[in-house]
Amino acid sequence: MVSGRCDRGVVICGSGVGASVAASKVPGARAALCHDVFSARQGVEDDDMNVICLGARVIGPALAAEVLRAFAAARFSGAPRHVRRLSKVTAIEEDARRGVFDRTR
Repeated sequence: MVSGRCDRGVVICGSGVGASVAASKVPGARAALCHDVFSARQGVEDDDMNVICLGARVIGPALAAEVLRAFAAARFSGAPRHVRRLSKVTAIEEDARRGVFDRTR
């Protein structure tokens, strides 16, 4: 994603938590741990999630496939409230890169 060769990513570890923590450190990554179809779809539609994290010891193969299909098919809604939310997240990320933390956002 950082190189621009892909738009989305999938990371997997035992619980999904470690993968989620690590993926969140990649600039531009909006990673979330999802073990259900609703969260996978909603994460993209409302929050423009671009990295899904799964726990191999938490979710079975059939459900994982279903969750990944929902993630891949979902599109960011572009609704004004979701765009505002994404702008706030992007601003926090930019502040962190500069070492500035504004808690009023």
